[in-house]
Amino acid sequence: MRDADWMALALAEARQAAEAGEVPVGAVLVKDGQCIATGRNMPIATHDPSAHAEINALRAGAAALGNYRLDGCQLFVTLEPCAMCAGAMLHARLARVVFGSADPKTGAAGSVVDLFAQPQLNHRTLVQGGVLAEDCGAVLRGFFAQRRDVARLAAEPLRDDALRTPEKSFRALNDYGFAPHYMRDLPVLQGWRLHYIDESAPGADITCICLHGPGEWSYAFRHLPKAGAWRVLAPDLIGFGKSDKPKRETVHQLDWHARVVVDWIAAVQPGPAVLVHSASAAELATKVLALAGTRFLGVLVASDGDEDVADAWRAPFPDRGHEAALRALGHVQPAASGPDGAGAARLAQKAMGYFAS
Repeated sequence: MRDADWMALALAEARQAAEAGEVPVGAVLVKDGQCIATGRNMPIATHDPSAHAEINALRAGAAALGNYRLDGCQLFVTLEPCAMCAGAMLHARLARVVFGSADPKTGAAGSVVDLFAQPQLNHRTLVQGGVLAEDCGAVLRGFFAQRRDVARLAAEPLRDDALRTPEKSFRALNDYGFAPHYMRDLPVLQGWRLHYIDESAPGADITCICLHGPGEWSYAFRHLPKAGAWRVLAPDLIGFGKSDKPKRETVHQLDWHARVVVDWIAAVQPGPAVLVHSASAAELATKVLALAGTRFLGVLVASDGDEDVADAWRAPFPDRGHEAALRALGHVQPAASGPDGAGAARLAQKAMGYFAS
């Protein structure tokens, strides 16, 4: 394998770090043309300031080889190592270090300092930078741009009679690393902020509009973006998920929620679309179809999976003040989870059928 091939594996680790909310840096340890170990940034998850991608890869590699000396090994990392990681690499006696993007703030392989070039040290490790530098840098830029967007959106004005669930309530949930999208300027929203996911596969010309029922939220459709070459649009109804939560129960009338959904669909301009709804959203879907039924090529019901997602259904409601929608509309049983991976694949096939016909 070429250097670029190993760096591509390190990039895959970096993307997994980003999905977990960590700064996206990944590393791969190689010896004699074989991958010995991988690592990605995990200081937040492990409460460990030393848990950088490089350190994690070195630890795993040393355990795999049964030796704290990693003679003859090469380390591929997506970002120029910091001083801590560079020191660990020298102590490990690595033969070679290859990095992707330079780090002008903390890089210790030439950007700020060059520990590898210090003549006083008793080991020499070869260093090469710039391998897939643009790809590595793009992952980092995208991650920090998204964090800035989240911070900006979190600071948007909030109605006096509304609450917002803190983002930290959602951090422990798996398979929901989607970029947030918000809308609040529709007249029907009356100033409430609506959250939705908008995920598209490359070249997607199929759109699935996904509706959750009372007590659920767009997390129910988390498997769908990976199930087909389509665009997935899934709003959180006002009062649920990451959308604003009115303090009063009187806001929550299904007719109003249906009008919100229809006006939101018009605003996001999905093109030809299939309506997908959970079983508990049947009444809402009926009202949406009555208002805009001609927009949809077909309607599909998402079957429940077998995962226990009680924590996900509870996450948007950290206290009783956030629960007006639950009191007004009820809630689903905690075992219901929307389509799992297999169910999402079946939905994809059915949706494709509508477009094929």
